[in-house]
Amino acid sequence: MFTSFFFSDHFPVLGFIDKVTGLTGRLDKNFKEKDQSFKFQLTLDHIKALLMNIFVGGSDTSAATVIWSMTYLMKNPVAMGKAQKEVRLAIGNKDFVNEQDIQQLPYFKAVVKETMRLQPPVPLLVPKESTQKCSLGGYEIPAKTAVHINAWAIGRDPEAWRENPEEFKPERFIGSSIDVKGADFELIPFGDGRRICPAIHMGLANVELSLANLICAFDWEIAGWSEERRSGHGCTARSCDAQEECSMPSGYKVCTKMKEIVRHSGEHLGI
Repeated sequence: MFTSFFFSDHFPVLGFIDKVTGLTGRLDKNFKEKDQSFKFQLTLDHIKALLMNIFVGGSDTSAATVIWSMTYLMKNPVAMGKAQKEVRLAIGNKDFVNEQDIQQLPYFKAVVKETMRLQPPVPLLVPKESTQKCSLGGYEIPAKTAVHINAWAIGRDPEAWRENPEEFKPERFIGSSIDVKGADFELIPFGDGRRICPAIHMGLANVELSLANLICAFDWEIAGWSEERRSGHGCTARSCDAQEECSMPSGYKVCTKMKEIVRHSGEHLGI
């Protein structure tokens, strides 16, 4: 059936030929046999529930990563300035950042990697199960043992990240081959191996496009920060508190519950 030629796939108007040749009947029979092989009856409700899990799981983790990225960038004005300058120079007079522009932004990509290192979307990855008995670090691991991987702790491990692992420092990824796609075990926010997150590419695209357009179209800062603090060296992961209370200076608009302050760059958008 896989190699059969269906007229309806290429010329829908000629779909009746498939019925005449019997291909449609054979296809329906194969699907019925496959349905009977399931231990339960697959209904439309099952399909809708699965799709809801995919969209909810992808949107929630992407949104959390964007929020953490904005938090770290606003607490690190120097990094924010570098990222904004790179993005704005790359797009020129265009109104929005697209996927092609993202590929030209090495520092911005380093910001995303550094955020996922410090705050992975899922701190404890999806549980694994050992297929056979093995020995690890002097411990005997029996078969069918549930394994929970702490991606949050791995991203802050001093042995893997020797240079201030608690500090937000995107520069550590400049010129580095370490990526988030599962090949480097010191950075596995999406997991690794055959059970890696199937939506890794969609999730990265959501985060990168959302964050790039936010920092490109707006100037962000935390209300009440002194000029000395804005030009400082930023914060560590432990001191980066998204709930810090600040006063609001005049001429700015409060945006979201995190107390960040946004000034719209009207000239950039041509408004």
